[in-house]
Amino acid sequence: MTDERFDVHDHRHALKLRKDTGDTQFWENRKALDCPACGDAFSDLLISEKRNNSFNSPDGRFCVVRESDRILLFTH
Repeated sequence: MTDERFDVHDHRHALKLRKDTGDTQFWENRKALDCPACGDAFSDLLISEKRNNSFNSPDGRFCVVRESDRILLFTH
């Protein structure tokens, strides 16, 4: 767990971009990177720079990290 900003470019070797709409991105974790919120490996990552977001809830546990300009949702 860390207060540092999660930089997808630093972890690009382990992440696969599945969708990018400009203000939202959906990434697949292919190398069992740790979630910055809980420390456990996460499955997928949704990053959104939009002020308002609406999405179906994932099937399992999830963590949310809020940064100054975006929100990150990590599914487990």
